[in-house]
Amino acid sequence: MTSTAPPFAADDDTARTALRQWFAIAVLSLSTFTVVTSEMLPVGVLTPMADGLGVSSGAAGFSLTATGLVAAATAPVVPRLLGGLDRRTALAAAMLVLAAGNALTALAEGFALLIAARVVLGVGMGTVWGLAAAVAPRLVAPRDAALAVSFAVSGVAAASVAGVPLGTVIGDAFGWRAAFGALAAASVALAAGLAAVLPRLPRPAPAGGGAGGRSPLSPAVATGLIVITALVTAHFAAYTYVRPVLEEHGGLAPSGVALLLLVYGLFGLAGNFAAGALAARRARATVLALAGGIGAAIVLLILLGAVGVFAGLAVALWGLAYGGVSVGGQIWMTRAAPHRVEQVTGLYVGVFTASIALGAFAGGTAVEAAGIVPLLWGAAGLAFASLAVGLLGPGPARLRAGADEAADGGRRDRRDRREAPASAG
Repeated sequence: MTSTAPPFAADDDTARTALRQWFAIAVLSLSTFTVVTSEMLPVGVLTPMADGLGVSSGAAGFSLTATGLVAAATAPVVPRLLGGLDRRTALAAAMLVLAAGNALTALAEGFALLIAARVVLGVGMGTVWGLAAAVAPRLVAPRDAALAVSFAVSGVAAASVAGVPLGTVIGDAFGWRAAFGALAAASVALAAGLAAVLPRLPRPAPAGGGAGGRSPLSPAVATGLIVITALVTAHFAAYTYVRPVLEEHGGLAPSGVALLLLVYGLFGLAGNFAAGALAARRARATVLALAGGIGAAIVLLILLGAVGVFAGLAVALWGLAYGGVSVGGQIWMTRAAPHRVEQVTGLYVGVFTASIALGAFAGGTAVEAAGIVPLLWGAAGLAFASLAVGLLGPGPARLRAGADEAADGGRRDRRDRREAPASAG
C-alpha cells in the first residue's frame, strides 16, 4: 500500500526535515545539474564537435540556442499537460527524455540530427527545471522550503562551475561524443534515483478553495518577470564576452582568465544560498540588490578592469550577484502566486531560458555593431533598468497575507490526503 500523500510533508512550522528528505532534495539538485550541463556542454566542446559534424562553429553553437528556446516553450505548458499525473513519474520520465537527447547528440552525424537531438533535450530540460523548483518545497518541513528551493536550483550554478569543465575534460580525453554519452548514462541513473527516493506527488490542490481559477500572471508576477527578463538578458549579453574583456581590456593571460572564471563560479554558488536565505524573508529586496550588484560589477569592470585586483573584485561581485538570481526570482514568483506554484514556476523557467537565448543574441549583435565596451555599458544600463522596474512595480511583499493563507491551506490539504484511504501501490 502506498499513500497518495508525500510522506515527507510536514504539517506545522515546528517540524524538522529528516535526512532522507534532504537526500531527495540532493537527487533533485543533481538532476538540475545534469540538465544545465547537458544544455551548456557544447560551449566546452564546440570546436571538436563542429569538426566531427562537418559544420561551422557558428552552426554547432546554434544547437545551444535551439535547446534554450525549446525549454522556454516547454516549461510553461508542462503543468497543464501533466494534469493529475504523479510528479515523481513526470520527473523520472523527463530525465529519460534528457538521456535520449544526449544519446542522440552523441550519435549525430550531421546538423539535422544534431538539432533534432537538442530539441528532444530541450523538452526534458524544460520539464525537469520547471518541476524541480515547484516540487522541492513539498519534500521538506515548511520552515525549510526556501533552503530546499536553493538546493534544488543550485545545480544550475554548479553546472557552470563544475559540470561544463568536467564535460570538457571528458571530451578532451575520450572525444566529444563520449562526454554526451556520459551525460546520457547519468540521466538514466538519476531517473532511477528520482523514482526511488521521491514520494508520490499528486498535482497540488489549489489553495484557499476559490483560487483554482486565478491566473498566475498577477501584477506582482508580471513585475518580477520583467525584472528577470531584463536582468538575465543583460547578464548573458555581457558574460558571453567576459573572456575577451579580461584578455584585451584587463591584459590577463589565459591562466589568469581561468582563475577568475573559477572565482566567479565559486562566488556564484555562495550567492545562490545567500540569496535563498534572504529572499525567504524579503524576496523583492533581495532580487533588486542582485540587480544592483550585477550593474555595479559590470561598471567596475569597464572602469577599473585593467587593474588585476579590481578585475577580480568585479568578477567576484558579478558571480555573487548573478548566482542568486535564479533562486531569488523563483521565490519572488512563489510568494507572488502561492495559489499556482507549478504554473508560475513553469512560466518563470520559460522566461528565464528565453532570456538566456535573447541575451546571447543581443550581445553578439551589439558586439558586431559597436564593440565590447559599448556592449558592457548597455548591459549595465539594462541591469539598472531592471532595478528601477522592480522599485516602481508591485512586489510579492504586498501579497504576503495570501502567501500565508496558501501555506495554511497547503497544510490542510496534506492532512486531508493523509486521512483519506490509502491507494494500492
